[in-house]
Amino acid sequence: MRTLFIVIAIAVQLAATSAIAQQNPILVKNIAETEVEKKNTQGVVEKVRVPLDKAPPGTEVIYTTTFTNNGSKPANNIAITNPVPQNTAYVGASAFGDNTDVTFSIDGGKTYAAADKLRVKTPEGRERPALPTDYTHIRWTYRGDLAPAKTGTAGFRAVIK
Repeated sequence: MRTLFIVIAIAVQLAATSAIAQQNPILVKNIAETEVEKKNTQGVVEKVRVPLDKAPPGTEVIYTTTFTNNGSKPANNIAITNPVPQNTAYVGASAFGDNTDVTFSIDGGKTYAAADKLRVKTPEGRERPALPTDYTHIRWTYRGDLAPAKTGTAGFRAVIK
């Protein structure tokens, strides 16, 4: 079984971007984690997230982007865009982000729409609804203003092929 080293790949592939007003710098950070079971202090087993250094195929990875307003004024028009990393498959309905509208791309990030609006042409020339495995990029658009010193979070899950 081959092991994929993903930390460096994630840093390169998760090129989260933000479209913001110039006077409101946004600090963007990405992390890749997986869930493991661990006993808490009461001896109860619970799932906790741990940073991922390497992972074999079949591992579910949680990609999280945090964005913080380091400016002195509220920031608006914030959009975070992440590609679904190569050699992974997006896990359907796993995108998350408080106060965000989530859209997907199936054409390498050229166009975006809600998941239920995406259509793919089959080799036979017919159209079918896009499947989560067809998604190439995910975009979160933050609704409203992000206050100074406040942080937002966006993310998704994908399985290593």
